[in-house]
Amino acid sequence: MKEIRNPRPTSNVLKSAVIGVGSLGKHHARNYSEIARDGNIELVGVSDANAETAANVASDNGCAYFTDWHDLLEKADIISIATPTETHCEIACAFLDKGVHVLVEKPIASTLAQADKMIETAKLSGATLMVGHLERFNPAMVALRPNVTKPLYFEIHRVSPFPNRSLDVDVVLDVMIHDLDAVQWLVGENVKVSAIHAVGIPVISDKVDAANARIEFENGAVANITASRIGTEKIRKTRFYQTNSYVVLDYAAKFASVTSLEPNSVHPLLGISINRLEINDIEPLRAEIEAFIDSVISDRPPFITGEDGRRALALAVGVLEKIEAHRSRLNV
Repeated sequence: MKEIRNPRPTSNVLKSAVIGVGSLGKHHARNYSEIARDGNIELVGVSDANAETAANVASDNGCAYFTDWHDLLEKADIISIATPTETHCEIACAFLDKGVHVLVEKPIASTLAQADKMIETAKLSGATLMVGHLERFNPAMVALRPNVTKPLYFEIHRVSPFPNRSLDVDVVLDVMIHDLDAVQWLVGENVKVSAIHAVGIPVISDKVDAANARIEFENGAVANITASRIGTEKIRKTRFYQTNSYVVLDYAAKFASVTSLEPNSVHPLLGISINRLEINDIEPLRAEIEAFIDSVISDRPPFITGEDGRRALALAVGVLEKIEAHRSRLNV
């Protein structure tokens, strides 16, 4: 077994890089470039298999560009990975093994075995591995989280128009995984899933484009989650009930409210209180990257660990298994 080391940058300025600067990765690069103005980090380069894309993003953000991510192995202290999911494990492990701290986009990997390898590599090197489950940083979720007590029943809808990206994975790993992660986080990370029921079908692509899952937890909580990437509108809504209150969360509108009964009301209909939560409207990706940088600088565990990412992936895999069983009966 290799000696565990705790990698620290050789200077006070963290050298950052982004691997994969397509539709999402280019925003990682922009945020690193903007944060660099404060002097704590430097964006040294971006990498993308498409040379024109890499060059354009590098030009926009004042850094070097590469078409081979290996060229950044010796140049960066921290990186973001926003490449296709099947490449996450190879790239992340190469950097983690060098002691480079990694923020990898969701899902953490294509398989649980790959996720385990990434987590183990991070542990052996002492490098930070954080997973980009962005909705935890949505201002509406940030405002809501302190008001969550014991969620009992969720109704969740996440619908998007058909994308020109992320078609390397199905709708469960592309879209639903946001809510699979959020539900487990809100119910409690130590509360186990007791049952999964799911259906899903391919409509436009050769992968599942629309799906519904019912997740049951050992503490009795239940979540019904609908995800689709063939809608005509964009919906990002979560509603859930907990003891004495009803919660509405709209990620797209950055809105959250808690409806509850006043405990001393003489009549329930006279004692309804709707509390629209105050939102600090910052860019979720900026907050995510800043949390990642802070965890590296302060040498604290990241806000979303590799184990958190694995937990979300494991639930997504369970949903996909149920979908496949149902599709075999439908013969689609």
